[in-house]
Amino acid sequence: MVLFDEDPVSLITETTNQFHIAPDKEALSRISESIGTLHTTRNAKLNQQRSILKNLSRRLNNLKSEYAYEEERHDAGKHASEMLRMDTEKFRVAKGVSDAEIEGERLGSELAGLKAQLEQLEKEGTEGGRRAVGDAEDEVILKLQFYRSLGIDASQDDTTGEYNRAVIHNTARGDVNVVNVDGKMNRSFYANMFWDSL
Repeated sequence: MVLFDEDPVSLITETTNQFHIAPDKEALSRISESIGTLHTTRNAKLNQQRSILKNLSRRLNNLKSEYAYEEERHDAGKHASEMLRMDTEKFRVAKGVSDAEIEGERLGSELAGLKAQLEQLEKEGTEGGRRAVGDAEDEVILKLQFYRSLGIDASQDDTTGEYNRAVIHNTARGDVNVVNVDGKMNRSFYANMFWDSL
């Protein structure tokens, strides 16, 4: 078991006090508002495409109803070509409407996910939803669980049994940083390095 100069509970309390989720909540709120605006814009575009499709359908029906009358006065090949063009345009608009609906559903799902994430952050509060689980909890395991929740995996030296390497995963930037904790620097240096990597 690794020995620490300071009380683990104090270390964890001090660490959790450094959390500031207000900017994250504000960022999520801004993202949610942006997605809502985009969703509204998509719906407006979808309604416009539907209106165009309705007008084209009405125009196509009118052309079909007049076909018998126009058949004798107009070239059949030319009229067929016009009908084909109208059908092609109708298909293109219908595809645009379908794509807009799919995009709207995707944005709706993304918005729901962001709202759920925001609600979870609000429920967890400044302690990240983690509470002390009792004095019987092994302090090393508790710290490892805490670091892992931040995206930090600690590696144990096979020879000494001490944790001397930290692998920091930053999913937002999509990168991984490896920090060797060899004790040559003070704790503030390593803490700043961890926060910068996160």
